[in-house]
Amino acid sequence: MTELCDLTGAALSAKLAGGEVSAVEILESSLGRADTIDDRVGAFLTRTPELARERAEELDVYRATGAPLSPVAGIPTALKDVFTTNGVRTTCASRILENYVPPYDSTAWARLSGDGAVLVGKTNCDEFAMGSSNENSAFGPVHNPWDPTRVPGGSSGGSAAAVAAGEAVWALGTDTGGSVRQPASLCGVVGLKPTYGLISRYGLIAFASSLDTVGTLTRCVRDAATLLSALGGKDPRDATSLDGDRLDYTEGLEDGVSGLRVGVVAEASGEGVEPGVGMAVEAAIERLAALGAEVAEAHLPHAEYALSAYYLIAPSECSSNLARYDGVRYGLRAGGTHADSVAMMFETRGEGFGAEVKRRVMLGTYALSAGYYEAYYGQAQKVRTLIIRDYEAAFERFDVLASPTSPTTAFPIGAKVDDPMAMYLNDIFTIPANLAGVRPQPSKPISASAFVRRSSPEDPSRAAPAAETIRATLARITATATRICPVIGSWRTSHPRSTATTGFTCAYVLTSDVRATRNNHR
Repeated sequence: MTELCDLTGAALSAKLAGGEVSAVEILESSLGRADTIDDRVGAFLTRTPELARERAEELDVYRATGAPLSPVAGIPTALKDVFTTNGVRTTCASRILENYVPPYDSTAWARLSGDGAVLVGKTNCDEFAMGSSNENSAFGPVHNPWDPTRVPGGSSGGSAAAVAAGEAVWALGTDTGGSVRQPASLCGVVGLKPTYGLISRYGLIAFASSLDTVGTLTRCVRDAATLLSALGGKDPRDATSLDGDRLDYTEGLEDGVSGLRVGVVAEASGEGVEPGVGMAVEAAIERLAALGAEVAEAHLPHAEYALSAYYLIAPSECSSNLARYDGVRYGLRAGGTHADSVAMMFETRGEGFGAEVKRRVMLGTYALSAGYYEAYYGQAQKVRTLIIRDYEAAFERFDVLASPTSPTTAFPIGAKVDDPMAMYLNDIFTIPANLAGVRPQPSKPISASAFVRRSSPEDPSRAAPAAETIRATLARITATATRICPVIGSWRTSHPRSTATTGFTCAYVLTSDVRATRNNHR
């Protein structure tokens, strides 16, 4: 018998609105699942059952008055532990913030909370969102609920695992180089990474500011669209957030893909892709063609340099952002006596940061140092420009680009911890779109996103279509994902042989202000 915690958010919202179940009943189902299995999965760092019960009870009282509810109201929600939450511990899975309790809410959670979402806890992740396997947490790894001997992907592995296991109905994560898409792939859930700036980053503890993007992890495409509808819209507290009001992204979910021009990225089908992943991608492309899409080969000539450029740009921004953790203002301060403040900072950062964070801080500091800035960071930004041009050229021919999301399926815990390069290669197919400013919209098991050419003052004929057109394009692709590979059944009774995904890349129109912001990072 299917339990409430195994249903989609859309199904639960309908039951709640129809009076078939209460918000408390929905919540208790998720809390009971977490009580049963989280010791084995390790998805949560902080659970909030008391706060959740209080909110659910309030919602039931409110619903009894006959007042309408938001589609997110009453749905058990988990947050990656990089979102600030007023009065709830926020650690970034790091010892340096182990006891930090923020005095304010991030915009993403404030919007969901304002619409009645129920917070069940903060999920485990790679420390400061740096990793691809969720083995870099200071508080222990997350286990893939389909097979606890394997990784769930990272860095949003706790959020993906919680949704896959029924401990939460949906969750928020963050994606800097693939950290929503890759764990969604390995855990068999829907991962949605919106356009940079579509969801406010206010209250999101930063890793790499020009790349960090709030994303969602759900069990179906409709839930992803519902969450995006609640989260989007301009935020005056985030200078990089896109102008415009919230939109309803559930419109057009039933449309097909007939006539859609799909480019299969040739550079993403070579060495390093597991046979099972390649077969899954080919099957998805064939299915798209059968549904009426026009499929042809696409090329991104400079994509092979994206990984190297990313691991100069992201660590450089990380080095700058993490300089604030010095033992002076907040967070950990190393105990004992110190000769001076510099010695105190050295010891605090040495104790507080894990090995991967230290590695990236050192890489970034070196790349930004005098004498090396232009040779490394400056060159990486030039590569970023070349990758942007590759995408723009490809989208002259295609509406959508397709590639694998991850080159492998979920690998055993510990298999790559001693080989950083092997770990970094897990993001080889997701990173190029991040650098280009193209914001993929992955969906289990097909990553869907669309790129729309931007209007140009030099060429007004290239005017970008209205937001409604873009929204419909995204909906056509994401809806098709469900037709190609149906949602996997209960994690307790099923075990997917492969959770390989196909990535469909597109992007939103960028306003002139956002274009200027992006150009500053080139």
